[in-house]
Amino acid sequence: MYKVFFNDRNVFLTDDFARTFEAKAGLFYKYNDREDLMEILEFFRNLKRINTLFIFHPDIEELRTVFRSCFRLIEAAGGVVMNKKGQLLIIFRRGKWDLPKGKLETGESFEEAALRETEEECGIRDLKIGSRLISTYHTYRIDEEPVLKKTLWFGILYGGNKIPVPQQKEGITEIRWIDPSKMELILENTYGSIRDVLNYAEAAPFSV
Repeated sequence: MYKVFFNDRNVFLTDDFARTFEAKAGLFYKYNDREDLMEILEFFRNLKRINTLFIFHPDIEELRTVFRSCFRLIEAAGGVVMNKKGQLLIIFRRGKWDLPKGKLETGESFEEAALRETEEECGIRDLKIGSRLISTYHTYRIDEEPVLKKTLWFGILYGGNKIPVPQQKEGITEIRWIDPSKMELILENTYGSIRDVLNYAEAAPFSV
């Protein structure tokens, strides 16, 4: 099953209709062709009270390929940054807690982008890339063009002592180091995709 965020609503791609239908509530659609898929996605985008769309097809990889073709794909990378004390770095951006992340530049690898974005958004260096965590997907529009943004997340270790400086031109107004045991405050005011990343990192601690 694959998960895509439409803001804080979810689209799931699944090949197990019976089990999903029995366990979940939401809007269900059996994939027919690309044109129908684009229409159901536009229909869901305009809904307000239904939070979840399940799209079913027995070949999950074919469905994933067709789904991606309905959007312009943008690739990004981000980091779950930990310091020598075992604290996690969080940033406050446009009213919500977030993690450093951003789009890949031309010729840049995901690992390079994750380090660069952390340096730029938080004003710190002495960063070491760690293990790959998960990928998250979310959609939005640029000049009415549908975009699917894939963000690949990494664990990152910060070995320095400099106080982070928020990159204000990116809408970042505060940066904190927090103990993982106090994560609940963050999870209450963050994006669904960030919640997934933090929960994954907690369940499967990264290595450097």
